[in-house]
Amino acid sequence: MKKIRVGIIGTGNIGTDLLIKSLREESLEVVAFVGRRFNSSGMLIAKDKGVNCSDQGIDFFINNPKYCDIVYDCTNACDAINHSKVFESQKIKVIDLTPSKVGPFCVPSINDVRSESNVNMITCGGQSSIPLLNVISKFSKKLSYIEIVSQIASDSAGMSTRINIDNYINTTESAIKKFTGTLECKAILNLNPAVPQVDMQTTMFVKADDFDYSNLLEALYERINKIKEYIPYYELVMPPVLNDNILILSVKVKGSGDYLPEYAGNLDIINCAAIEVTKKIYE
Repeated sequence: MKKIRVGIIGTGNIGTDLLIKSLREESLEVVAFVGRRFNSSGMLIAKDKGVNCSDQGIDFFINNPKYCDIVYDCTNACDAINHSKVFESQKIKVIDLTPSKVGPFCVPSINDVRSESNVNMITCGGQSSIPLLNVISKFSKKLSYIEIVSQIASDSAGMSTRINIDNYINTTESAIKKFTGTLECKAILNLNPAVPQVDMQTTMFVKADDFDYSNLLEALYERINKIKEYIPYYELVMPPVLNDNILILSVKVKGSGDYLPEYAGNLDIINCAAIEVTKKIYE
């Protein structure tokens, strides 16, 4: 079987966790791990595993055109916009793990993006909530408002996550609107500094005139099982509860502990989704 040649740009928490996960995949071959600091912990891990590394950033891909089949962009929203032009000129597919909104939004359990050259994985909060919100929207009448509150351990949030907070909120809200049809929503991200560190958890509030509750529940659990096929530690910790015309539910995501400890489920939720999309593109 011919392997998919993968490049990763961005060597922080998300990029390093994605590197380790990609190296386990039989269908993927990581041919480049690219950042700006050769002494970063991610670079040291990559070099120890025999992966080709560069500290030249996007210049590496400019100087080595068509070096890979697909690139995971794990940098930040601003840089990803500039990078996309380089990859487009080289006809390299991009899986964008920043909230840049360059390409169409992708949620593996919902939409097919095989024909797209650049797809956006939204955010960790988006990947944890939108699959279920999409189901709820199909069994609700006159859905008028959605709010999600995602909590992650502060220690799991790297520099790019912190400088992307505004982009995170804007992109998550835009994606919720796209996949549910609601006209009004709010996304909140809480970087919790507590010790011991908290697991990633996302709570959803959905307001509508009415819900087809019994059919909604069945469809919801079907979707959860589908998500667990690529994110095994995704768990519904608070089943849907109706409070007047507001439906409330909550999910928790534990990490596999590949790079950061298990509390960093925010890495797994978006990285596992990115790998799942890659498999679908090339299946």
